[in-house]
Amino acid sequence: MPTRSWTPPGPYDLARTLGVLARGPGDPAYRVSDGIWRASRTPAGPGTVHLAVSDGRVRAEAWGPGADWLLDRLPALLGAEDEPGAFTPRHRLVHEAHRRHPGLRLARTGLVLESLIPSILEQKVTSDEAYRAWRLLLQRHGEPAPGPAGSPAARMRVMPEPGGWALIPSWEWHRAGVDAKRSTTILRAVRVAGRLEEAAAMDAPGAAARLQALPGIGPWTAAETLQRSNGFADAVTVGDLHLPRIVGYALAGDRNTDDERMLRLLEPYAGQRHRACRYILLSGTRPPRRAPRFPIRDYAAF
Repeated sequence: MPTRSWTPPGPYDLARTLGVLARGPGDPAYRVSDGIWRASRTPAGPGTVHLAVSDGRVRAEAWGPGADWLLDRLPALLGAEDEPGAFTPRHRLVHEAHRRHPGLRLARTGLVLESLIPSILEQKVTSDEAYRAWRLLLQRHGEPAPGPAGSPAARMRVMPEPGGWALIPSWEWHRAGVDAKRSTTILRAVRVAGRLEEAAAMDAPGAAARLQALPGIGPWTAAETLQRSNGFADAVTVGDLHLPRIVGYALAGDRNTDDERMLRLLEPYAGQRHRACRYILLSGTRPPRRAPRFPIRDYAAF
């Protein structure tokens, strides 16, 4: 059982740093139990890593063919390559959230497909729909996560390899509530998985261009992916249903903000706009709800 530890250079919040990698409370590849457990499909094969904070250090142990790969990249995953000191709060609300969450860092998984596929599933649907689809697809078509018997890993799943995604029949996508547009985009992505994974080593413009060259992947999906796979501090999400209004309300009291207005409000945080959005979301400030929730569609009726 390979192990490794990393000592943060300052305050550190493991749950806030890695929490964005979980796709809903029932994510089969992510568990919170005596620390955090993650199951990943690495270039070396499936692997599971258990992370816990002890005496100011993050200690990790890993299992499976991908164990060494996961531990080699442990510091990057935990935010060692992030530069939180480059961020300067420009608004009182952001300053307070920054003060209350000094241990937040931006994680970098180095795995593009792992973040891209669930981001595609989240296109134009509610979070609950996307989380359900991810959960069902991994439970039915993923493989058991490596790890000791009796541990949380015994109930976890590793997402399919690219060829495995391509073998999922159309009725299984339908059962998971995934329409043809999203499933087709995923199938396009897994056919060029190697090219997409190269984006993990690219700069922000190159990585975004690589992902968006694939039909069905736009700025929203690229940003949601690269925030996690590359830890890009400026990968602000545009095209989101809620984020512009949240940012507009938090920074200017405007509940009708669109993408263009949001980007203007975030100009003081150029180079750090995604991090600024993280702090705004952590502040808990939300515009009053005036419209009914987006309905969950029943794909069984299609």
